[in-house]
Amino acid sequence: MMITFERDTTRQRIKFSDDRVCKSHLLNCCPHDVLSGTRMDLGECLKVHDLALRADYEIASKEQDFFFELDAMDHLQSFIADCDRRTEVAKKRLAETQEEISAEVAAKAERVHELNEEIGKLLAKVEQLGADGNVEESQKVMDEVEKARAKKREAEEVYRNSMPASSFQQQKLRVCEVCSAYLGLHDNDRRLADHFGGKLHLGFIEIREKLEELRRVVADKQEKRNQERLKRREEREKEEREKLRRSRSHSKNPRRSRSRDRRRHRSRSASRERKRRTRSKSREKRHRHRSRSSSRSRSHSHQRSRHSSRDRSRERKKRSSKERSSRDKERSRDHDRTSRDKDRSSRERSPRDNKDRKRSYESANGRSEDRRSSEEREAGEI
Repeated sequence: MMITFERDTTRQRIKFSDDRVCKSHLLNCCPHDVLSGTRMDLGECLKVHDLALRADYEIASKEQDFFFELDAMDHLQSFIADCDRRTEVAKKRLAETQEEISAEVAAKAERVHELNEEIGKLLAKVEQLGADGNVEESQKVMDEVEKARAKKREAEEVYRNSMPASSFQQQKLRVCEVCSAYLGLHDNDRRLADHFGGKLHLGFIEIREKLEELRRVVADKQEKRNQERLKRREEREKEEREKLRRSRSHSKNPRRSRSRDRRRHRSRSASRERKRRTRSKSREKRHRHRSRSSSRSRSHSHQRSRHSSRDRSRERKKRSSKERSSRDKERSRDHDRTSRDKDRSSRERSPRDNKDRKRSYESANGRSEDRRSSEEREAGEI
């Protein structure tokens, strides 16, 4: 259960272009799918098989070529090569066990085997037509089967007469070239029909036919790619030749090249002169427009500055007159206050001054009297 869960998660994560996905399965030709349930069942493929991835590839291959046919072709080639090796080994084993016979007898035995294969294939076709409901076609094929049986009886009679009885029984086995299975020379029609109409033989036929188809597809695509490469190479060579031819023509006709260069130079100089004139005219126009606009802006700004200066001077005068009047008023008020304070102080000081004067006079008189008495005392002592 854990293994199946891990496989489911990996299938959900990967895309059909991943290397883990079987490209033969995407093209519906993987031998593990074709030969499943047969005697040569190969088991489960090592790479991822998913029908959803095949559907995604079929949708995407309509818009883009992924070239998966090459991978599938390599896979089928290796499988068919292995099958052919097994066929050769089986043939060698039969050759070791059987006695050597002449080339004429071997050709007669080969004829019998070919008729057996033809009868088996026709019988398988009859069964298929009968299952599909084509009765008339199956009757026609049965007539061909009867003719092949008559030819087989005649070939067997010729083969018996050309070999001794001892060695006739030993030469009854043969290896199928398609699926490397063993076939009997004297097998009945039912046994041959089961073999050639069986799933193993038809599966190998399908694989071989698919391999041939893939080889044709790969060859066509490779040829197409080679043609595209040759076309691109021819275009590059053509361009290089054209460049070489131009360079040679310039080198052969220097006068023409010089005249062309002069004409080009003159035309370029004339165009440059025109461009310069147009640029100078446009610059002059822009300069005039800018000068006019600047003069207008300057006049407007000068007028505005004049008006603004006048308004400012008027406002300053008004402010200065107001300030002066307010200062005069304050000065007059201060003067009145100071005069009032002086009057009050003079009134208060007048009686105090008189008193102080008297006191100072009295003290001066007392001091003079004291001085006199002290002088008199000193004179008397003397």
